[in-house]
Amino acid sequence: MKKIVILGSSGSIGTQTLDLVSKMKNTISVEGLSVYRNIETLKKQIIRFKPKAVSVQDPADAENLKKWRAPKNINVEIYSGHSGLRRLVEMPEADTIISAVVGAAGLKPVVKAIECKKNIAMANKEALVMAGNEIMRLAAKNKVSVLPVDSEHSAIFQCCAGEKKSQIKKIILTASGGPFYKYDKDFSEITVEQALDHPTWKMGKKITVDSATLMNKGLEAIEASVLFGIPIERIEIVIHPQSIIHSMVEYVDGSVIAQLSNPDMKLPIQYALTYPERIKGNIKPLDLSKAGKLEFYDPDFKKFPCLTLAYNAAKKGGTMPAVMSAANEAAVAAFLNKDIKFTGIADIVAKTMKAHKVKKTHKIDDYVEADAWAKIYSKSLINKNKER
Repeated sequence: MKKIVILGSSGSIGTQTLDLVSKMKNTISVEGLSVYRNIETLKKQIIRFKPKAVSVQDPADAENLKKWRAPKNINVEIYSGHSGLRRLVEMPEADTIISAVVGAAGLKPVVKAIECKKNIAMANKEALVMAGNEIMRLAAKNKVSVLPVDSEHSAIFQCCAGEKKSQIKKIILTASGGPFYKYDKDFSEITVEQALDHPTWKMGKKITVDSATLMNKGLEAIEASVLFGIPIERIEIVIHPQSIIHSMVEYVDGSVIAQLSNPDMKLPIQYALTYPERIKGNIKPLDLSKAGKLEFYDPDFKKFPCLTLAYNAAKKGGTMPAVMSAANEAAVAAFLNKDIKFTGIADIVAKTMKAHKVKKTHKIDDYVEADAWAKIYSKSLINKNKER
């Protein structure tokens, strides 16, 4: 019986994970859940999965939840804030932590979970971008696994199975291209509604905007570099609108191994939950005869400057990826709030990166401080933009 804690149980990854768990009750139990503010969804999850403990961000929400008249067969501890997340990952009953929170908030809970020798199913790319090398170093030291949940990184993981890292020539990361890879109009006029209209995936707002700017692919390139120990210069991005091939690995002999499936996030989530086993699922099988043509294009780094920013951050290393990710987080929030234009996202990130003095460090707190500095600095740029 695998015993899991889900950090971010009300989001897209969290809810899909619980859908899968509901079909695997004999092999997986839910020990803990966390949400940010979605208390009504959490209540339904408590009734259905009966976790031993839950955590919410706001202490006031926690107090209200304690007053909730849960069914008599429910007995759950209720925590809040950062300490609540820490208590969840420290639960002795749990052996696997599903990290599905968005942004930098996921970093410290993952580090604590690894120190508690819990395996990690990682859907929080920002934590790996911020301090991925330290996360992987700690995982190796504590002899725990960090399994990717992103479809692209799950694909790479599967393509690397049984192969030596020294034999990998490059990783080919596929991207749907989002809604604008063929867009030939003024990018500064792109609306929030257009950016949120992803042609393939249904995701949260932040990651959907990241997919529209292709920053998501830049973040994933850094993530792949960290997870698989491959220099960023050997991570190649290719636009593949059909999202059938989820990524590929090219080897030194010229062989290219790919992982294919219909676009469905439940497949990589299920693989992370059941690894090293594979079990029969409810994912629609791939029929290549009906898939039609599979297309591939080079990304346009000029149209999508966030890609260049992400690669530059990875090359500079140290605290720069954390700063880049934090500035992007703040800029995307401002765009969603209609405080800046679509093109303002890359502009805010670039200016924040330019102002940052890179620090080479092994301390998690240094990455957290860099993240906090970048958010303050980028928000000051955003406020100046609003005043114009």
